Amino acid sequence: MFSCEQPAPYIKHTGRTQGTYYNITYESPDSVDYEKEIVQLLRDFSESLSIYNPNSLISRINQNDSTAIVDDFFYTVFNKSVEINQASGGVFDITVAPLVNLWGFGFTGDRPEIDPKKIDSLLQYVGMDKIRIEGNQVVKDFPGVMLDMNAVAKGYSVDLVASFLKEKGCRNYLVNIGGEIVAQGVNDSGIIWRVEIERPVDRAGHGEARQAIVRLNNRAMATSGNYRRFFEIDGVKYAHTIDVKTGYPVRHNLLSATVVADDCMTADAWATACMASGLEKSIELLSQHTELEGLLIYSDENGNYKVYSTEGMNAIYVQ
Repeated sequence: MFSCEQPAPYIKHTGRTQGTYYNITYESPDSVDYEKEIVQLLRDFSESLSIYNPNSLISRINQNDSTAIVDDFFYTVFNKSVEINQASGGVFDITVAPLVNLWGFGFTGDRPEIDPKKIDSLLQYVGMDKIRIEGNQVVKDFPGVMLDMNAVAKGYSVDLVASFLKEKGCRNYLVNIGGEIVAQGVNDSGIIWRVEIERPVDRAGHGEARQAIVRLNNRAMATSGNYRRFFEIDGVKYAHTIDVKTGYPVRHNLLSATVVADDCMTADAWATACMASGLEKSIELLSQHTELEGLLIYSDENGNYKVYSTEGMNAIYVQ
C-alpha cells in the first residue's frame, strides 16, 4: 500500500518589528498558518522592550514612570544582561543608552554631539551597578540612568518565535529578525539550513558582500558590526559601539563578530560584547566560553580582511 500523504508545506512570513525586518519560514505539520499569532507575539514583545515605541515598558522606565511594572520579557532580558555584563568584564552594559543617544545612535534621533565635558558628565549614569529590580519595579540610583536593550532583546524575540513554533509541533524552521537567527531541522529542499555571514563592507546592503555560509541546525547565530552604523567628521570614523569606560566609540580593528550559541539571546549579547572588547579580548573570551562558537573579521595593519574562527565554527563552514 502506498501512502498518499503529502509533505507538510513550508510557510514564509516577512514584516517589520523593533525597527528592523524579519523573515520567518517554517514547516507547518497541519498546514496551519500562524502569522497572526506570530505578529501578536512580536507586538506584545515590542510593547515591553522596544525603545522605538515611546509607550513601551522600557521607554516608560527610561522616562522614570513610577507606575511601570516589570513583565516576564523585561525580567528575562534584564537578568541575561546582568549575566553577560559580569562574564564580559563589564564591556556589555545596557545602561549605555545616554551615551548612545549623545553620539546620535540611540532612540532620541539626536544629531551626534562630540562634547568631552558632556560625555564625562554622562558616565556617572552608566554601569549595571546603578540599576536593579526590586519586587516588580526597576530601581535606579539616578534618574538619568537609561536602558538600551537592543543588543540582547532582538535575540530574545527570535527565541520566543522559535519556541512558539516548536510548541506548535514545527520540526523545521528558520527565524531571522534583523540578522539574528535561530534554525532548526532542514529547509524545503531537505537540506540543513544555511545562513550567510556578511563581509563587513561599509554601507553594503544585505547580501551584497558575503564572507561565508554556515550550516545551522538547532543553534542560534548573531552578528554585530560597526560597518553599517557610523558617521565621519573631519575624516574620523565614529562607530555605534560605545566603550562604557571612556564614553567614546570603540577604536580597534575588529570589524564584525559572529557568535553561535544554543539560544539567540545569548548569541546576540556575546556578539555585542565581542565588538566592545576588540580582537584580542574577544579571542580570549571565546576561549573561556567553550559553549560558544565565533567568527571574527578584522583588518590587519595593511587594511586587509582577516578572519579568526573557533574550531567548532570551522566545522560548520560551507565556504
